[in-house]
Amino acid sequence: MILSNLDWTIVVIYFLFVLAVGLYVSRQSKGNVADYFLSGRNMAWWLLGVSMVATTFSADTPNLVTDLVRKDGVAGNWAWWAFLLTGMLTVFVYAKLWRRSMVLTDIEFYELRYSGKAAAFLRAFRAVYLGLIFNVLVMGAVSLAAIKFGEIVLGMPGWQTLLIAGTITLLYSTLGGLKAVIITDFVQFFLAMIGSIWACIYIVNLPEVGGLTNLLTHENVIDKTAMLPSFDNPSVWVPVLLVPLAVQWWASYYPGSEPGGGGYIAQRMFSAKDEKNAVGATLLFNIAHYALRPWPWILIALASLVVFPELSDIQEVFPNLSEDKVGHDIAYPAMLTKLPSGLLGLVAASLIAAFMSTMSTQLNLGASYLVNDLYQRFIKPEASQKELVRAGQVFTVLSAFLGLGLGLVLTDAGQAFNLLLLLGAGTGLIYILRWFWWRINAMTEIVAMVASLVIAIYFTFAEHGFEGWQTIVIGAVLTTIIWVIATFVTPQTNYETLLHFYKKIRPGGNGWNGFKAQAANKGDVLPKEGGNLPLELLCVLVGSVTVFAALFAVGNWIYGNVPLAFGLTLLTGAGAGFLMYAWGKLETEGE
Repeated sequence: MILSNLDWTIVVIYFLFVLAVGLYVSRQSKGNVADYFLSGRNMAWWLLGVSMVATTFSADTPNLVTDLVRKDGVAGNWAWWAFLLTGMLTVFVYAKLWRRSMVLTDIEFYELRYSGKAAAFLRAFRAVYLGLIFNVLVMGAVSLAAIKFGEIVLGMPGWQTLLIAGTITLLYSTLGGLKAVIITDFVQFFLAMIGSIWACIYIVNLPEVGGLTNLLTHENVIDKTAMLPSFDNPSVWVPVLLVPLAVQWWASYYPGSEPGGGGYIAQRMFSAKDEKNAVGATLLFNIAHYALRPWPWILIALASLVVFPELSDIQEVFPNLSEDKVGHDIAYPAMLTKLPSGLLGLVAASLIAAFMSTMSTQLNLGASYLVNDLYQRFIKPEASQKELVRAGQVFTVLSAFLGLGLGLVLTDAGQAFNLLLLLGAGTGLIYILRWFWWRINAMTEIVAMVASLVIAIYFTFAEHGFEGWQTIVIGAVLTTIIWVIATFVTPQTNYETLLHFYKKIRPGGNGWNGFKAQAANKGDVLPKEGGNLPLELLCVLVGSVTVFAALFAVGNWIYGNVPLAFGLTLLTGAGAGFLMYAWGKLETEGE
């Protein structure tokens, strides 16, 4: 499918816009690393929240949703919907703690919370692992989606799509730093949403689909529409629903949904004006990401089952598509080729925008790790601010080449998703508890990382007979047991480090009682807790129910289940009312 001149004009106008933003902001972002990587710590909640949503909406996101829907129905989305639980924990528990820490990156946290050579090693290792290896894997998955989109919609070889979009992304990310990323994210989000909604409306009303009613009652679709899996067969509902809700959300370290907050979510919180803006940004992100955005992708995925019931149907229409790129995830870009001129250009620009928003964030985040937590900390501590910004630009270029190159090697969006989940299985609980249990130390995290890596390698390359969801559960349980034992048999963090951390962060809960006893014996006076943990956890529960209610309300309005949709809408309103009341109370108690 070749885009018309009108379509290409829309795409080119978008490219020129993001380049202009990068050039303009670059004048304000070269002074120091805080400006380059954190936008001067002066960003408003609404701008940061939209930036988080834009980053999470990558070119591979609708492809992944399509893959899940075609294989397991709408309920298959619980594989990522379950991460709302950790998202709400970040909103009401961790956002203010991260902002209070005043670190430049979440990896710098290691030497704020832990002590000794183990803490230094952990910081250096995680800088390389997350800043380069893990980051490149994420960008590879995003690049894979751009390749498939380019081959199907743009009619271009994958490498050409990556060369054009990747080069422009690299230019404005390198020149403007995080401020350029956030500002372009804001526009990219609305462009992406308009494109996906408009495309959904058009595709659902195609003659071969026949409108919403015909779509939902079609024989290929009717057994795929349920938002909850059938409970008649444990082999279905256990991996689809139980494992994500019971294990996956807290056990796995996944970009944008890190337990306890981390990665680019933490970076946005560090960039906020204050704790209130950090909390508001993460709340907006979780509402938009889970409750508002998925349904256009879901409906297009369902429509693809009518137009392209089998993969062979897609191959027949697109005979030049690379064989190793054929999977259920390509049904989404295949459906976009049904769009008319003009609308196709808008959607093409929106998906390119989605690709660029995620890539630019990952590039800036990875560079911040490599500069702040490796180069400045261990290689050249005396480096000037100008040198550090220059190093950040060099690392940005290096990461871009590696991430784009990996996209040419990967074959399936689900493949990358499962690998990311397995690599971090079992480590997530540490990131949740390390703020609230004083006994966790640097060796806890080192042992957990090694155990998780060994287990992931075994399940990936050895013959074991377990299904994918079983490997995640087994990996999480084994890794957790190993690091809990390691916590008790390794030395505690230096007392002075713990004292400094407690005075700065003021964490709540009973997990610090052992340290408080030590402080009392030494005569040190500790500040009062900076919050109300029981109320915060109640807000996490109510917030999760509220957003899920909103998600299901939208779905039931679309399905025409009016009484249920109305009831869920009322539940959403009641939950929102409680959260507004509780938020005001938490602000007062956190002061």
